[in-house]
Amino acid sequence: MTLLRVATTQMPCNWNLPDNLDRAEQLVRQAAAQGAQVILLQELFATPYFCIEQDHRHQALAEPYPHGPILQRFAALAAELGVVLPLSWYERAGNAFFNSLTVADADGRLLGVYRKTHIPNAIGYQEKEYFSPGDTGFKVWDTAFGRLGIGICWDQWFPETARCLALMGAEVLLFPTAIGSEPGAAGLDSRDHWQTAMRGHAAANLVPVVAANRVGEEVAESDSSLSMRFYGSAFICDHKGALLAEADRNTTGVWIHDLDLARMREDRLTWGIYRDRRPEMYAPLLTLDGQHPHAARA
Repeated sequence: MTLLRVATTQMPCNWNLPDNLDRAEQLVRQAAAQGAQVILLQELFATPYFCIEQDHRHQALAEPYPHGPILQRFAALAAELGVVLPLSWYERAGNAFFNSLTVADADGRLLGVYRKTHIPNAIGYQEKEYFSPGDTGFKVWDTAFGRLGIGICWDQWFPETARCLALMGAEVLLFPTAIGSEPGAAGLDSRDHWQTAMRGHAAANLVPVVAANRVGEEVAESDSSLSMRFYGSAFICDHKGALLAEADRNTTGVWIHDLDLARMREDRLTWGIYRDRRPEMYAPLLTLDGQHPHAARA
């Protein structure tokens, strides 16, 4: 039996930026004290979700890889505690800006950069104002505690993300997230849909999923009429989509569960979903309109 103890977290953020970092560190320490080996923080945990508005002044929040102070602080924390920390941050790379993630291994080494592939644009989620589409391709990392595949927020809605990470050998899928109310659709509550989509990825790929989110209400820095309430509900599910741990909509905290990676690996072999794949039949996935790229148009 190969057990991995994973933790997911959720917390509010505000414009007291040092306070966000201290709160995130406290959650990591709390999870590590309970034996967690891989600890997931939410998307862009160092700042409020500034994408609620379009204001290029927020580009000043971006930091380079690998020497930005946020990454250096939490890499040192990973080394101190002997844990693996996926770290979501706003990356500046020359004149380009990305919604990015790196993994701090248990010895504090940063293992490289993943840049968010799918960039949303909606009222309250104005990410195209700030982020270029990721150019790294999907990433899977070998860490001290297993092979981890990680996407960022909007990535988690695409089955292609989960399948690519699973094909690359991910033993666990992790999704740091910032999602809540929809300012453009006041009556919409996507919480259950959000969870169901990712639980479906787990079941379809026979790989467990860990998702983190933020909580609380956030107001745009330059326009107080713009606000969002994030619905938390961070969770861990097993490789068949069953919920193992789930947060509520409001509580700041840590949720932990043990995953039996060896048993899950055996189930993947037993079900044969990777053996029976027919990639040569999936050409429509390489198109935007579903037409075979070599098919003659009528």
